[in-house]
Amino acid sequence: MAAALGGFLFGYDTSVINGTVNALEVTFGISSVALGFVVSAALIGAAFGAWFAGGLANRFGRTRVMLVAAVLFFVSSFGSALAVGPWDLVVWRVIGGIGVGAASVIAPAYIAEISPSRIRGRLGSLQQMAIVVGIFAALLVNFLIQKAAGGSNEPAPWGGTAWRWMFAAESIPAFIYFVVALQIPESPRYLVSKNKTRQAKKVLAKYVGGDVDAKVEEIQTSLKSDRPPRFGDIRGSMAGLMPIVWVGILLSVFQQFVGINVIFYYSNTLWQAVGFTEENSFLTSVITSITNVVATIIAIALIDKVGRKTLLLVGSSVMAVSLGTMSVLFATAPVVGEDPQLGNWEGPVALIAANLFVVGFAFSWGPTVWVLLGEMFPNRIRASALAVAAAAQWAANWIITTTFPELVEVGLGLAYGLYTAFAVLSFFFVLRFVPETKGVELEDMERLDEEQLKHH
Repeated sequence: MAAALGGFLFGYDTSVINGTVNALEVTFGISSVALGFVVSAALIGAAFGAWFAGGLANRFGRTRVMLVAAVLFFVSSFGSALAVGPWDLVVWRVIGGIGVGAASVIAPAYIAEISPSRIRGRLGSLQQMAIVVGIFAALLVNFLIQKAAGGSNEPAPWGGTAWRWMFAAESIPAFIYFVVALQIPESPRYLVSKNKTRQAKKVLAKYVGGDVDAKVEEIQTSLKSDRPPRFGDIRGSMAGLMPIVWVGILLSVFQQFVGINVIFYYSNTLWQAVGFTEENSFLTSVITSITNVVATIIAIALIDKVGRKTLLLVGSSVMAVSLGTMSVLFATAPVVGEDPQLGNWEGPVALIAANLFVVGFAFSWGPTVWVLLGEMFPNRIRASALAVAAAAQWAANWIITTTFPELVEVGLGLAYGLYTAFAVLSFFFVLRFVPETKGVELEDMERLDEEQLKHH
C-alpha cells in the first residue's frame, strides 16, 4: 500500500487538470490546440520519467526513486498553483509528469518483486486501486473547491482563484508519500542484484516467507549477473525487440487508445458541451470516479481467480459496446451552435454508457495491464522492459489527450468511433498474443515467455 501511494499521486496529478480546463482556457485565452498541449504536458514528463526510472531504480534502488518522485510531485503542485501563463504551467506539469512516469514504473515492479505469487495479482492491483482512488480524490477536491468558490475561475472564500487551489492541494498527498516511502524495505531482488543477500533474506523472511535460501538462489539464477539490465537486453529479432517486450508495448498502447483518459481529463468539458451545468459536470465526474473505484475493487477480487487474460477479453467486449453506443449518440445528436445537444433520453443513455465504459475498463484493462507489466517479463529484463512499455503507454496517452480537443471540433461521434475501433482490436490482440501469468513465479517467466511466444 505504501508503494502504491505513488499510484495515488499518479491518478491525482493526471486528473487534477480536469477541473481547471475551462478556467485555464479563459484565464490564459488559449486555443483548443494549445489547451490540448497544456492538458497533456504532464504526459510528456511521464514518458520521460518512465523511460529513465527503470535504470535509476536498478542503480540506486526502488525506494530512492519513490522519494525523488514524491519531491517532484510536491514541487509541481506549488509551481502549477502559482503559474503566470500557459508556458510556465507546462513546465511545472512536465516536472510533475516525470514523477508520475517514475511512479508508474517503480510501484508495479516493486509490488511484484516483494509479493508471494499466490496473492501477487491482488497486491499488484493495489497500484491501479491507488490510481483510481487518486482520480476520485482529485475530482472530489476539485468539486468541493469549485462549489465553495462558485466556479473554477472564481475567487475562493479563503483567497486566491479556485483552480489554483486545485493544483496546490496535491502537495498534501505528495508529502505523505515522501514520509511513507522512507518506511518501507528495499526490493529483495534489487538487494540480491547488488550482492546484499543478507538484507534480501531478512526482507524475504519478513514479507514473503517460505524457503528464503532457495528463493535467493532462484533470484540469483534468474538475474544471471550483478550488473543492471541495459536497453540492449530487450533487443530481439522481432523489429529490434523481444516478442514479449512488444506484447508489453501493445498492451500499454491499447490501454490508452480506447480513450479512457478522455473521460478523466476532459469529462467536465465534455458534459458541459452537451448541455450540463458546470456544477453538474463536476458532480458527474465525481460519480464516474466512484464507479471506477468500485469496479477496481471487483478486479482485485477476481484477478487471481479467473486470470489476467479472461478479464482483458471481457473488458474489451464491454468497452466496445459502450463506446459504440456513445459514438452513435454523439454522431446523431442535433447540433445547437457548435455543440451537440443530447435529448431527454439520449443524455441519460450517454451517461450510462460512459459509466459502463469506465466499469469495463476498471475491472479489466486498468489494473490487469499494470499487473502484467509488473510480472510478465523475465527478471533480467524486467526493469528495462517495464520502462519501455510504460514510456509507450504515456506516449499513447499523450497522443489521445492532445488530439481530443481537435477531434471534438470535428465531432464527438468520430472521436468515440475511433476509440471503439481500438477496443475491438484489443480483444483480438489479447486472444492471440497475451500469455496467462496467473500463479506463475517471477523466476519462471522466462520459460513461460519462450513456450507461449516463440511460435509468434
